[in-house]
Formats: sequence, structure tokens, C-alpha cells
Amino acid sequence: MSTALRRALPDTWTLTRRTFAHWARQPAPVLVGLLFPVLMVLMFGYLFGGGMDVPGSGDYREFLMPGMFAMTMVFGIESTFTAVAGDAARGVTDRFRSMPMSHSAVVGGRVLADMLHAAVGLFVLICCGLAVGWRWHEGPARAALAVAMLLALRLAVLWMGIYLALRAKGPESVAVLQILVWPLGFLSNVFVSPDTMPGLLGTIAEWNPLSASAGAGRELFGNPGWAGGSWVADHTIVMSFVWPLVLIAIFAPLSVRRYRGLGR
Repeated sequence: MSTALRRALPDTWTLTRRTFAHWARQPAPVLVGLLFPVLMVLMFGYLFGGGMDVPGSGDYREFLMPGMFAMTMVFGIESTFTAVAGDAARGVTDRFRSMPMSHSAVVGGRVLADMLHAAVGLFVLICCGLAVGWRWHEGPARAALAVAMLLALRLAVLWMGIYLALRAKGPESVAVLQILVWPLGFLSNVFVSPDTMPGLLGTIAEWNPLSASAGAGRELFGNPGWAGGSWVADHTIVMSFVWPLVLIAIFAPLSVRRYRGLGR
């Protein structure tokens, strides 16, 4: 193990624990973040689900849950953005940069903490799905692959959140991010088929990375879904891993470069 890595690992864990300590002192935002997707499931599953047609007369809640898993991973960008932008605005990030510690640990600690939080959030939502009647039908191996795919999506979105936060003027810019994220979430196949949308919107929805993850989740879990009419819709499992790899390849180097350039 290299000297740099030996320094980075304990520093990364220290900054991860710092995030945990913040959550322990202010648990309300964490609890809201965990329970809001549950509210979304109950609202769409029981209030609007009766008006949705699922192929093969399938249960709408079984159709909905894989999409909600993916949407929860994407919406996690807001908490990442707020935390990173807040540290940058208060000068905490600059102070870390001046300390005798591994610079990669600042970003690594945020990545590790948010990924652990995402895993807990996904577990809570899976329990909610089981409570409302959702089940997986393709065996534990494919279910584990679906979970890995969802966490890969969260990792990609996390790097996007770090980069955007380092470029932002402050944590209040999260309002602008929300304006962009919510349409992205609904312009997908999470709630309805892209076939029901106007031509251009339907095409955008099919190529939405969120649609790939939702469609792959339905296929891997064995839940009902609509057959697509395009290549991307027919290869959702492949695209559900391709999209995160592409996004990480773009935003991880940009985040590191932006972090190193702070204050210049």
C-alpha cells in the first residue's frame, strides 16, 4: 500500500465520521430524506395508481417501485449539493485544504458518507415496497445486481452533485438544482410509459438515464413494465450501467480539478 493511500484512508474515515456527527446533531433533514420517498410511494401507489394501466393487468405498485428506487438515487443529489456547497461557502473546504491532511479525503469522505446514506435509504424504501405488496421474482442474484445498479447510479449522481456544488455560489443555489432535477425525474418512465408522451418528449424520456435504471430494475426484479420500441429501451440493463460509467468519467475528474482550483 502506497504512503499516499495510507494517509488518505484514515483521513477519509475521519471526514466520513464528521458527516455522521452532523447528522446525529441534526437528524431532522436525514429523517425527512429517508421518509419522503415513502410518502411518494404511498401517494402514487394508492392515490393515483388506480388510474394507471399496466401491461398484463399487472399491479401498479410492482411497476412503480423499481422506478421509485431509481428516482430516490437521483434525488439524493440535492443533499450532496447542499452539504458540499455549504462547506465551500463557510470556508470549511478552504480550511481543510490548508491542513496537513490528504486532499482526496475531503471528497472521499463525502462520497463514502453519502453512499452509506444512500444504502440505508434504499433499504428503507425496499422495506416500504415489501409492505405495500411489491416483490422481486427473479431470485437473489438478479435482485443483488439491481441493487448494485441503483448504487452505481447514486455514485454517478453524487459526483455530479459535488461538481455542481463546487461551481455554485452557495447552498441556496439548491433551488435552481431542484428546478432541473424534478422535471428530469418526471420526464422518464418511472410513472408512465414514454409511449403516452408527445413524440419528442417520449424520445427524451427513453434516453433519460433514470429511465434506463427504472427499466432495468423492473427487468431484474421481474416486475411488470412496458416493452420499448427503441434500442435504448430494449437494452435497459446495459444502459443502466453505461450511463453511470459515462457520468462518473465526466464529473469525477471535473470535481477533482475544480476542488484543486478553489481559491485560485
